Formats: sequence, structure tokens, C-alpha cells
Amino acid sequence: MAKDQDALTAAQFGAHAQAYVQSAVHAGGADLAALTALAAKAAPARALDLGTGGGHVVYALAGAAGAVTAVDLSADMLAAVAAEAERRGLSNVETVQASAETLPFPEARFDFLASRFSAHHWRDAPAGLRQARRVLRKGAPAVFIDIVSPGAAALDTHLQAVELLRDVSHVRDYSVAEWRAMLRDAGFAVERCETWRLRMDFAVWTARIGTPAPLAEAIRLLQHKAAAEIRDHFEIEDDGSFQLDAAMFLAVASEG
Repeated sequence: MAKDQDALTAAQFGAHAQAYVQSAVHAGGADLAALTALAAKAAPARALDLGTGGGHVVYALAGAAGAVTAVDLSADMLAAVAAEAERRGLSNVETVQASAETLPFPEARFDFLASRFSAHHWRDAPAGLRQARRVLRKGAPAVFIDIVSPGAAALDTHLQAVELLRDVSHVRDYSVAEWRAMLRDAGFAVERCETWRLRMDFAVWTARIGTPAPLAEAIRLLQHKAAAEIRDHFEIEDDGSFQLDAAMFLAVASEG
């Protein structure tokens, strides 16, 4: 029987939970360092990591917040994060299994929120952002980090295609303009947006999520057949490794 989107995402990532806990791409980066600094400045009483994945935001927030709640669809992923938090001696971390669109928390429960490399898996990103705003205290900071679409149609089509072939739970990488509109409509004011490039090592990128060999081969065929402007933008290398666009939105819960 076919799974619904949430079940598909939970199954995909639950099966590879430890790979994401140990992922070098997710465990480091200037964006994670910036997020850690923002949390230290805010010193929140209650922080929320929305779509925790391997838990790297949780580990970063735990030193600054009174308590940190990690939310994810996958029970296996949450178990791996809880075990890693215990191994690191982080006693202020709790885990909650839920979707971004149906958060089981009262209004204004948190005074800091972060979501990193998660929203492109949400079945309804605008609804997830509305929920994020609902559970965040007015005036509190929120940080959203994700892979973003370059925007141009041909580039966008290529990106979504390779993402879906690599991981069947992929929904959409949104453009910076789409992100700004969704955040505004959800009741956030974007104070700053920073963008950068991330190199994806093809072998590591596909192994981390367990991409079946025929689908990995299909990605390589798409790359090989791609137009010159697509190959140039994504800086596709001979082994399939390439560059992705990423963005960090620093926002404040402003309305409602």
C-alpha cells in the first residue's frame, strides 16, 4: 500500500537516522555557527527545532536555551537524537513526534525557533510556517535554513527532478522569493536573508539517504544530458558532485 507524504518521509529518514546524526554536511557549516550565536544572544527559555533530522540544531541550541524541543516525523530519528543528546550530556532536550503542519503545542509556547534543511520535505510548507508562528511568542526570533531553488524555470526543473530521484519523499525546494512570501503570509517579518553554495559529493549525497542504484544512475543521466547553462549553474563535476544554493532567513514573529 502506498504511504501518505508524512509516512513516506518518516520511513525514508527513519531508516537512515544514524547517517544524518553523523553527517558532516549537517554537523557543520557557517550557518550552524551563526544560528548558535543567535541563540546565545537570545538566551531563550524554550527553543523549538522544527524538523530536527540528525539533531544538529538541537545540540547547538542546548547550550543557550533553558529547554529545547526537537520535533520530527520519524520516531527512529528522534530516538537517535535523544541518544546522541544523552551521550553529549545534554539534559535539557526533549523529543516530540509530530508534523510541522500539526504541532501539539499551545500558542506562544516558545521564544526561539529554528528549522534547518527540513521545510523542503513538508507536505504543506505554508501551513507549517503558520504553525511555527502560532507556537512562537510575538517578537521572538526564528531562523529558517534550507536548500533553495535558483528560480529560473529550467534550473528549477532540474533541481526538483534530481532531488526527487535521490529521495522520493522530497516535496519542493522553494526560491528565496517564495520563502519571503510564505514567511510574510504566515506572520513573520524577514530581517535578513543570507545565501551561499553547498557542494554535494555525489557518492555521499546518495548513500546518506540510500538512493537505489537505478535512481542514482538516472540522476547521472540527467546531469549528462543537461543544457550547458544548467551544468554551469550547478557546477556539475565528472563524478556527479555539484553545487546547491542554500539560504538562511532571519525572521521575527511579528503578527497575530
